[in-house]
Amino acid sequence: MAHIDTGNSEAKKGKPKRQALRVDFTPMVDMNMLLITFFMFCATLSIPQIMDVAMPADTDETHKERASTSVTVILGENDKVYYYEGLANYDDYTSLKETNSLGVRNILLERNNENMSKIKDLRQRRYKKEITEKQFKDMVSEIKKEKGGLTVLIKPTEKSNYKNLVDALDEMQICGIGKYAIVEVEDGDRFLMENLKTKGQLTAMAERPNN
Repeated sequence: MAHIDTGNSEAKKGKPKRQALRVDFTPMVDMNMLLITFFMFCATLSIPQIMDVAMPADTDETHKERASTSVTVILGENDKVYYYEGLANYDDYTSLKETNSLGVRNILLERNNENMSKIKDLRQRRYKKEITEKQFKDMVSEIKKEKGGLTVLIKPTEKSNYKNLVDALDEMQICGIGKYAIVEVEDGDRFLMENLKTKGQLTAMAERPNN
């Protein structure tokens, strides 16, 4: 707010009248506080969300577990998704399946049916207010950590895009998968995809790759 102080002295004849100009910045303090609060609020909203991803150790025990309780999801070109259950079978090209995000959801829900049933019951209990929201989250977390649960390995290829990876991670949450990891695609996985496209013609032509 500007304030003009004309003073008490009268101007002399023939001379311009002097005026003292004083600018009051007090109202600007409130404006500055509002701007600071606004930017702090926006900075808080822009904090990236952190997702815990467990990276499996490469041990013999891990390979045994993968054989019975794992699904490998390979993200290919043009939004294509490939998957195989357990360990890779290079002798049978039909062991690798081609699908999309919805198909992956169906197979994961089927394989993780037991845990999903438990989570569904907990949702009903939460809806009936038998348990609190915090209790619900804690109990769901414990269900996902149970030994013998489904493990999913997500392998993006060079021809996949960021959206494919985000969609795959979303499916992990939708299907109640507690153990999953993002790992690099291997030569054996590329062989499986090419062998599927050629309907097994590479099996006899190429040397069997080692993972």
